[in-house]
Amino acid sequence: MGDHDTLRVRLRAALCADDPWTALYSLNTDRPGLLAGAVEELYRSDTDHTAFRPYLTWLLRSLGEPGDAVLLRLLATPGLAGDDRRDLLRTTVVRGLRLPAELLRTYAQDAPASSGGKAGTGGSPAPELVDAMGLSGDPSFAPLLGALLEDPAAPRGRAALALGRLGARAWTAPIAGRLSEVTGLDHTAFTVALELMGDPAAVPHLLRWLAESGEERVYDVHHALVRLTGRDPLLPERASGAAYAAAVRAAWADGRTERAPAAVRDLVVESGARARFSVDEGAGRIRVAFDPPSPGSSWPRWDRSLTFDRKPLYRVGSLCDTCELGLTLLDWPDDEAARIAARMRGRLADLDRLDTALLAEWSLVLGELETGHYRALLLDLPLERVAEPARSWWYRRAAARAEADGDDGTRPECDRPEDYWPGAAHFQLTAPVPGGRVPFTYGAFLPSQPPEALDPAAVARHAAAVAAGERPAAVVLGWIDDRYVEALHEERWLVGAILDGHHRLTAYAAAGVPARVLLLARVGEGNGADGGLEGLAEVAAAYGCRE
Repeated sequence: MGDHDTLRVRLRAALCADDPWTALYSLNTDRPGLLAGAVEELYRSDTDHTAFRPYLTWLLRSLGEPGDAVLLRLLATPGLAGDDRRDLLRTTVVRGLRLPAELLRTYAQDAPASSGGKAGTGGSPAPELVDAMGLSGDPSFAPLLGALLEDPAAPRGRAALALGRLGARAWTAPIAGRLSEVTGLDHTAFTVALELMGDPAAVPHLLRWLAESGEERVYDVHHALVRLTGRDPLLPERASGAAYAAAVRAAWADGRTERAPAAVRDLVVESGARARFSVDEGAGRIRVAFDPPSPGSSWPRWDRSLTFDRKPLYRVGSLCDTCELGLTLLDWPDDEAARIAARMRGRLADLDRLDTALLAEWSLVLGELETGHYRALLLDLPLERVAEPARSWWYRRAAARAEADGDDGTRPECDRPEDYWPGAAHFQLTAPVPGGRVPFTYGAFLPSQPPEALDPAAVARHAAAVAAGERPAAVVLGWIDDRYVEALHEERWLVGAILDGHHRLTAYAAAGVPARVLLLARVGEGNGADGGLEGLAEVAAAYGCRE
């Protein structure tokens, strides 16, 4: 029996298993092209594809380019049944694939419409077809998509996003002008569509609507104004509800849209290990920002990424507080990110306390951060360097939860350490933070440059300094992230990106000496607002640098 026949037998056995999802997840995908071919063969089988269709399309979605090629071939099959076409089309949308415009026009004529009729006879196209038009790159779909903005029964939010993906700026004013007609996720989709357009013509419409809109819509409008103008005014710390809406309206009331120079304000040194400050009109070169909406998702704002000069470094995931936190390496930033942080290096050689003069000296660097309210903590953290997925807290935390529940901690066969791995060797606390309200408070600091690029000579120099009793400090941009995983387990993370000090932390970890870390943590809107201050206070109590 050849490789193809063997794989086909294994695939069929997985599909017929008591738990097909787990069995498929466990299939060896070292040869994705061969597996994609076996999936295509089963999908084209009249006796197999109806029963197995959801599993087969899911598997194609997970196989990368070989799976994409099969999806495109299947969609081009003449006489494709409506259920098959919808399922395949949804999968290609999730994959972000560009389908031929002529194929989409055929579907627009023939596919069942979302309103129950035929798209070619007056009904609106199904949502997945609207998404696919937006991904097509073909501006000729803009009039059809624009017409959907007027139909309350149509997928209006998806149509607006599709126009945004096409960059169809002729529809900027129509989208902005209809903000008063939409609510909920559609309102968010309309504002995100304007952000995707990047068209300054939306700004006057947004300013007018901001003055009139209800408080539940203010966040979306403010976010779009910041993205489109570059101006990011400072709002009161932890403002919410009516107070937040009033502060946003006041910040934009004069109609000014030009960004003023960044300013560090309200600098207060509480002790040698704790300080607070605010950044107004921050440049935002280093920030956590929402990703563009995922095609096919119902949520226009969901995933976020830590970005350097708008280039994503790590995907941070959603704000959903019942989901697990997980970070994923996307790409390394340009060298400019390291140069920004290096401007703080002169005073880090043996840092033993914070003071007003020190933070004022760093004000130009702090102004590169995102607008917001910050805490600066000088910490001595017991860190270890982790290069193996099975040793990382990202994986080990589930075993800790199982033990707390009285389970034996046995992990399912399909639960692999590498699936939790953030993509780079990193530093983590050797144990959860002691004494906290949340039973499990983990800590992980991820690199902002490739670990393999570290200079052994520089590590050795810092190791010698540490052995001599010096305490060179690393700088980490971090935050507290609170979760209630699956509405069962409270979990808290101190997480961050190393701005400067990769060599220093490597030296500390190798020596087993607590690492001196200057943590800059944003609190309030968007970054762990519900537990940030409590979590930072617990970290400071456990690890604050003793004067």
